[in-house]
Amino acid sequence: MPSHLSADRPAAQPPGRGSVEALISQARRLKGDVDAVRRDTPGDGTDPQERWQRALCDLALTQLDDLDAHLAQLREGPPPVPTAPAADPVPSAPHGGSLLSRVGSAEWNLLTDEASWSGELYQILGRDTSAPPLTLDELPSLVLDEDRPKLTSMVTDCLIDAKPIDGEFRVLRPDGEVRTVHMMGEPVLGGDGSTASMWAVLRDVSQLRLSQRAVSDTEDTLQRQRHREETEHRLAAELQEAVLPPWRGSLRRPHQGPQSLDLAAHCLPSGSGSPIGGDWYDALELPDGETLLSVGDLTGHGVSVASGMATLLGAVRGMAMAGTEPGQLLSWLNQLLDATVQPALGSAVCCRYRPRTRTLVWAQAGHPAPLLFRGGTGRRLRSPDGVLLGATTGAAYGQAETALETGDLLLLHTDQLVSGHSETEGLDRLLDLAPRLDTADTAQDCLRMVVEEFDADDACVLVARVTH
Repeated sequence: MPSHLSADRPAAQPPGRGSVEALISQARRLKGDVDAVRRDTPGDGTDPQERWQRALCDLALTQLDDLDAHLAQLREGPPPVPTAPAADPVPSAPHGGSLLSRVGSAEWNLLTDEASWSGELYQILGRDTSAPPLTLDELPSLVLDEDRPKLTSMVTDCLIDAKPIDGEFRVLRPDGEVRTVHMMGEPVLGGDGSTASMWAVLRDVSQLRLSQRAVSDTEDTLQRQRHREETEHRLAAELQEAVLPPWRGSLRRPHQGPQSLDLAAHCLPSGSGSPIGGDWYDALELPDGETLLSVGDLTGHGVSVASGMATLLGAVRGMAMAGTEPGQLLSWLNQLLDATVQPALGSAVCCRYRPRTRTLVWAQAGHPAPLLFRGGTGRRLRSPDGVLLGATTGAAYGQAETALETGDLLLLHTDQLVSGHSETEGLDRLLDLAPRLDTADTAQDCLRMVVEEFDADDACVLVARVTH
């Protein structure tokens, strides 16, 4: 097809062969790098983030394939127009076939009403090369009804107002396949400045648009997933905040004598964007003047786990108010978990402090034992038998008693407090706080020391000091 030049601009000089070869080499190196990234991205389709990454890589590869093909076409020059027998239609070019077949060109002479098409355009539109090319008036017959006004507007603006064409429309091929075509063109001006003809480059962008839609769809999926996760995180956090008591300061019983506990507890929030877990703490004054102290952790994260934690905490409080001893309480709590529709595992330590005798009666279910600090030293209490809650049906839980003294400090925590450390190292670091804890004025001061020492999240800590 002859070159198309507007009357008011000179012909561009073709690039040198060496510069085109360099561009081809760069494009192919970049394509190899993108392909390597795509291969490194898991492709099982279960993770929206991974699907989005693969879709972006596929889109980039499609565009790099096009770029490579266009550069190769620029290097070799225009291909010859193919010929075919009169009754032999051009075969359909598959989406994964030659990329050169995706770009065609055309010129429409307005003075003679003649049209000239390249062989690639015949392939794109699925037309028989022996058939005459369609005129501008006939071209809309290939276009889907809803896209015809767009094509008509682009052609009219080009011919009347000399505006460049740059737009897309969909065509229906004779084989019933719909292709998306991107058309770019300009008017060619005659000597008198009027429009003599119009030329255009038409590109089959069907595969490119499919790749872009895949990226868009995965982005939408990711956004919905993030919104769902943010909503669940907020609900779980609100539920956790509503259930856990803000214990801080002394728990005094004016009708039960001078005995008292100075209490402080805190649930360290989960990291930014991390799901809320099932950790809890509790301190509850009981009708008989004793005090319930408990810390526990239900495995898992999210709203369902936070809801399960609230259920367990309600059961603990109810059984403790009814006078249930810690060992029996954990046994029934285990039965409760065993009977739930969605089986779960949990750990807990449950204590009853008896102020008249300064005795701590406690039991544990696969949970770190309370730490006792006295006179500037600390030790871990010896744990009675107890397996994880929900691990086995009909489990029995042992019970232990520990005598306390005025000034003693008890520290209960979930194991996430020392996560990132071995069990021995985490215990040693906690016990090394003993001299500092001994000099603290309040349980709240002790709690602050513990929280500052351990860079932990999603963990619960409860501190109780015997003040009388």
